[in-house]
Amino acid sequence: MGSPHEPSRRADPGLEPGVAFDGVLAGAALDGVLADVADRLRADGERMTRPRRAVLTALAAQHTHVTVDALVEAVAAVDARVHRASVYRTLDTLTALGVVQHIHLGHGPTAYHLVGAGGEHLHAQCRSCGAIVDLPPELLDDVTARVRDRTGFVLDATHVAMSGQCAACAQIVTDGSTDSSGAP
Repeated sequence: MGSPHEPSRRADPGLEPGVAFDGVLAGAALDGVLADVADRLRADGERMTRPRRAVLTALAAQHTHVTVDALVEAVAAVDARVHRASVYRTLDTLTALGVVQHIHLGHGPTAYHLVGAGGEHLHAQCRSCGAIVDLPPELLDDVTARVRDRTGFVLDATHVAMSGQCAACAQIVTDGSTDSSGAP
């Protein structure tokens, strides 16, 4: 989902809000996330199942926002016994629990990632190279308030990615040298 121009960034569930995370969760950090999610599941009358543990482990190992197809492959590397349908059910459960955020990317597939300490946030996707950039959740608060005041409609901007150009692609266009595909 990322690009060579600008890597996708996500918040680390073990860091303070607003701190970018470009690594993987492993060891104590992963154990902490698994324990936290297990507690949340138990509070909802659910339990930490083998598929849920595998999906969380695979998500924590991602450097980017991930599609279901890519996640199914990553989950198979963690636990080959987890079926694709279990991955979908787990993503639904973890999204409802507030642990995973999903975003719709333009005309492409839905992407998923772990929700960081700051909660759900906004996303922008470069229409040229496909890079996904995380944005602060409060960025559109004024717009959301104006839409609600004028129309009564309550906007959920965390559900879809806004479209535009990442800094690298915008620079290419500004320079006039090439488009994002490298063509003159």
